[in-house]
Amino acid sequence: MALFGAVFLALLAGAHAELSACKIRVTSKALELVKQEGLRFLEQELETITIPDLRGREGHFYYNISEVKVTELQLTPSELHFQPEQELVLQISNASLGLRFRRQLLYWFFYDGGYINASAEGVSIRTALQLSGDATGRIKVSNVSCQASVSRMHAAFGGTFKKVYEFLSTFITSGMRFLLNQQICPVLYHAGMVLLNSLLDTVPVRSSVDELVGIDYSLLKDPVASDSNLDMEFRGAFFPLAEGNWSLLNRAVEPQLQEEERMVYVAFSEFFFDSAMESYFRAGALQLSLVGDKVPHDLDMLLRATYFGSIVLLSPAVIDSPLKLELRVLAPPRCTIKPSGTTVSVTASVTIALVPPDLPEVQLSSMIMDARLSAKMALRGKALRTQLDLRRFRIYSNQSALESLALIPLQAPLKTMLQIGVMPMLNERMWRGVQIPLPEGMNFVREVVTNHVGFLTIGADLHFAKGLREVIEKNRPANTRDPLASSAPPPSTTAA
Repeated sequence: MALFGAVFLALLAGAHAELSACKIRVTSKALELVKQEGLRFLEQELETITIPDLRGREGHFYYNISEVKVTELQLTPSELHFQPEQELVLQISNASLGLRFRRQLLYWFFYDGGYINASAEGVSIRTALQLSGDATGRIKVSNVSCQASVSRMHAAFGGTFKKVYEFLSTFITSGMRFLLNQQICPVLYHAGMVLLNSLLDTVPVRSSVDELVGIDYSLLKDPVASDSNLDMEFRGAFFPLAEGNWSLLNRAVEPQLQEEERMVYVAFSEFFFDSAMESYFRAGALQLSLVGDKVPHDLDMLLRATYFGSIVLLSPAVIDSPLKLELRVLAPPRCTIKPSGTTVSVTASVTIALVPPDLPEVQLSSMIMDARLSAKMALRGKALRTQLDLRRFRIYSNQSALESLALIPLQAPLKTMLQIGVMPMLNERMWRGVQIPLPEGMNFVREVVTNHVGFLTIGADLHFAKGLREVIEKNRPANTRDPLASSAPPPSTTAA
């Protein structure tokens, strides 16, 4: 009985689990590009390592090593790969660091000082980043594990006490190697938990698209890593800004990602586009009114001729009034995605009226318009853009079949008016696009769109329009300049 109850609860939870309308897959082919940019950033961070002064005594000799600075880094060879449970792992083997420090030696009354160069060789670093979603649905680096070790150090001592330094070099270099071991992981921990998270803060979660509509890219569950890719599932739902708590139930086919040939794949279901159109519908944006000179001259003449019998029966004060043509979408448009293409179905009312000055408008006719538009999606930079084209158009009367026959002469001019006057305005707004959940400074290039049944996928490569350092410095929290002061890893994450 308990087993039956557990199964029932599991099925109930699955039935109410929210479906993702936007999925992103980062494949292993992107890691080489990410590694190159990441290593440049990591080298700059490791150059900020500060090593405490090293003081000691050996017999009658007193020594002090201070002002240790990292002057050069060689972090190759290195490997960046996905790993289940850990998400992203960076392995650096046999790296080297160049150091410069100040030496001071006191033997009885004899003093020697100066600067000297040293090198740390056989540097090994293994750090793993774990990604998860926070309470707001934002992707975050939730944990950084680190192991670092320096196998050997060499310092070329010179000066008056060269022989003495060579005698003491074992003590000095061993101490410096120990201190260096203790400093690498705190820098990497700070880079992951603070700096990389400031980069991830630039990924849009719940933001406005324009003055009417917003987009919700909340992460629905933690990212999932395999040996070859990292998959992320986002809500991908639009909403009217005036109704921030409104949401549309997602009953669409869930998008699937199978490909791994490109660096990144993005998938959108029909719900993604349906929620956009329903949001604009609820915001009152899907209507158009043309009055007087806004109505094309040829169409104005045709409409007046068509309804001449009704117009001549009106009072002289109304006959020459400006004409009004109003289009109002009656229900939220719906998107259909098939391998053959993407279409949008729209049903709207068309009202024709005369608008006499300072008098109530006089309606001449009201009809229904059914239109089908083809939609072409494109990814430019990090914006998803749509271009619409009017394919099918039909008007009819909801009053009688006879009136529908009388409307046939209006089919062609109304369709032309839509193609010339309405579609360009609509496409101008659609071409502004909506941002994809991608960090600042990263763009998509060489994209390919593929349609499936109920969803589409876009494969693309990544391009760094800005360096990681530039973006992170722009968004770096003001109080986290010192990695040791702002955050410190647990002691177990640093291996001496």
